[in-house]
Amino acid sequence: MSGNSGLNATPSSERVHIGLFGRRNAGKSSLINVLTGQSLAIVSDTPGTTTDPVSKAMELLPLGPVLFIDTPGIDDEGELGSLRVQRSYQVLNKTDIALLVVEAACGPAPEDLALLDKIREKKLPALLVFTKADRLGSPADWERRIPGLDRVKALSVPYRIVSSATGTNIADLKETLARLVPEKEPPFPLCADLVSPGDFAVLVIPIDKAAPKGRLILPEQQAIRDLLDAGATAIVTQDDKLARTLSSLGKEPRLVITDSQAFGAVDRIVPAHLPLTSFSILMARHKGNLAQAVAGVARLKHLRDGDRVLISEGCTHHRQCGDIGTVKLPRWLAELTGKKLDLSWTSGTEFPLDLSPYHMIIHCGGCMLNEREMQYRYRWAGDQGIPITNYGIAIAHCHGILKRSLGLFPDLVSKLDE
Repeated sequence: MSGNSGLNATPSSERVHIGLFGRRNAGKSSLINVLTGQSLAIVSDTPGTTTDPVSKAMELLPLGPVLFIDTPGIDDEGELGSLRVQRSYQVLNKTDIALLVVEAACGPAPEDLALLDKIREKKLPALLVFTKADRLGSPADWERRIPGLDRVKALSVPYRIVSSATGTNIADLKETLARLVPEKEPPFPLCADLVSPGDFAVLVIPIDKAAPKGRLILPEQQAIRDLLDAGATAIVTQDDKLARTLSSLGKEPRLVITDSQAFGAVDRIVPAHLPLTSFSILMARHKGNLAQAVAGVARLKHLRDGDRVLISEGCTHHRQCGDIGTVKLPRWLAELTGKKLDLSWTSGTEFPLDLSPYHMIIHCGGCMLNEREMQYRYRWAGDQGIPITNYGIAIAHCHGILKRSLGLFPDLVSKLDE
């Protein structure tokens, strides 16, 4: 078992997310340490040691690449404590497997059972883990000494009884976790199904002050790998080199994929008969949210002065001069609508529970968020009646090329005319 810090490490968004939930001092941090074989989380007998969700990417055999999320206690107190509890519940939205951790000698409390109801409501694969069982005596006595265990059995909740201190039943817990992994594929590949073996695909990647030093961003890396897996050839160029690249290919590319911020310039260069889309649009499709994002963009033309628009990003990168989310996108929105909008921003794991103050949401492609988290955000917006779209679709609309950018998906283009 080892960490993943190299360039070829599985990105967090593609890992199985395992959330550990429970009351303060239930043994969550000790459990995560013994599962990973490393001291990743601070362990203390003082309740409330974990004050914010803490994530760690690991290779956990026999599962493979996982992301453990250690959460604050669900019984935290006071105004600050209630905010921590809220953060713990929010982690459920990106959790693939939920571990409800309960101290064996105490048994499940009302807070545990309430959280269990929420886990089951979300239809998450779950496991109740009774910890600190070594304090109950010999393993033969463990089951009869856990208060409330009969109630857990009556609910048909799978459970394991372990000791982080002695390592008892930890190996069995790992094997059980492996069997809980949901077996499902993403709604769509990123772009492998859009090409055939031998096709050329041109990827337009601007290198400016906002580009990460010495590397490509995740959607660009994933697109290259997807194309290679499909037997196609990925040709990578910058927007100011695109015209020369196209003229020197010798045959036309099957499609052109661009960074959304270069949409306008790339559209003017790429011949109209060649399919053109963006990494952001493909990422929305990959996460299963493209249709809703296309429907949501229609709200742009109805915005009025003072309307609140939330611009949300899944990562927490350092803002640079000319940043797409805080500089370019607001400028294009102003040019399109002619209105003075009230813009707000969130990044990383922050996403409002109450979306009612907003007239619409423009979200990034979500490459740093897993599929479950992105689908939760879109579903949450839909449930509250707030239109939501994404960067690529909004920017294409601002440049008047939305139909072209969706040309690879004719069923969605037809809905634009409805």
